[in-house]
Amino acid sequence: MIITITSGKGGVGKSTTTANLAIGLAQQDKKVVAIDFDIGLRNLDMILGLENRIVYDVVDVMEGNCKLSQALIQDKRTKNLHFLPASQSKDKNILDKSKVQALIQELRAQFEFVLIDSPAGIESGFEHAMLFADRAIIVVTPEVSSVRDSDRVIGIIDAKSQRIQEGQEMPKHILINRIKPNLVEKQEMLSNEDVLKILALPLIGLVPEDDKIISATNTGEPIIYTQSPSALAFRRITQRLLGQEVEFAQFKSKKGLVGTLKGWFA
Repeated sequence: MIITITSGKGGVGKSTTTANLAIGLAQQDKKVVAIDFDIGLRNLDMILGLENRIVYDVVDVMEGNCKLSQALIQDKRTKNLHFLPASQSKDKNILDKSKVQALIQELRAQFEFVLIDSPAGIESGFEHAMLFADRAIIVVTPEVSSVRDSDRVIGIIDAKSQRIQEGQEMPKHILINRIKPNLVEKQEMLSNEDVLKILALPLIGLVPEDDKIISATNTGEPIIYTQSPSALAFRRITQRLLGQEVEFAQFKSKKGLVGTLKGWFA
């Protein structure tokens, strides 16, 4: 299955989501590859702690400078996970539709799950990242600007993905990231109900604001390896991707941050 993780703007946690869901799926004995399609602005390698292992990148593969097997990097801790880095020096307009399609077909034959870390926004790199996907996860933060930009992205997916062009359904889900329950209670941040009402798509997960994600990124040890609230959220989202019935916890407004945490993150 080809899953594109995308967003309407940068800085919402798209690459962090890609890394943690890729690990979560690999931990469930699935063969997984995570691809960084953010040409020129890669950071998925740093989140996974694999930046020093890069020799070849996705552009090298598509341009025929190396074989796919030479560019794939095996994760250090989760052996079922491989990583294909973006080029740091090329322009994102270098991506060619036919070459992207050939790459995706080759990866589909080798892996059960192919997770594509899409560039944020609506440039050509984004269109190539979602063109051949089987489903999309739109990462959004509970802010008006993020929701507005994500709405534009959803419209482009519905207009240009190959599945839509072929008359098939293109499953799309919303992942609401960086939630701050205390701000939601004060009505200083959109609630998850507000976000879903605007975007009119099903929810796949809620992830809290988590200061530990910063240190996890800096050390190349993704948060899903820990027991933090966000790690629990990513593990539960992984279960839903595998088709398991995982009930969403109900949000109950209570005074104070501690009282809201239990009801939010699932």
